[in-house]
Amino acid sequence: MVGLTHALEGVARSEQQFNVAAERIARMPLSTPGPGDRVELSAAAAALLESKNNFEANTRMAKVIGEVEQAAIDGLG
Repeated sequence: MVGLTHALEGVARSEQQFNVAAERIARMPLSTPGPGDRVELSAAAAALLESKNNFEANTRMAKVIGEVEQAAIDGLG
């Protein structure tokens, strides 16, 4: 159960990271961006991708943990 807790905490962290990055992008000006704005947008987009990858990894980990726990229960029963 400890592994599943860590996976779920990772999912929650990924969600928070995604929301922060999306909020940064949403607050960027719609006018013609300057050079610094492009860098900021690139960093925010990279953070979105990182949060997506972290979310996917944590959900896969939760699935595997569930499968291992089910196999252990089946082995005992």
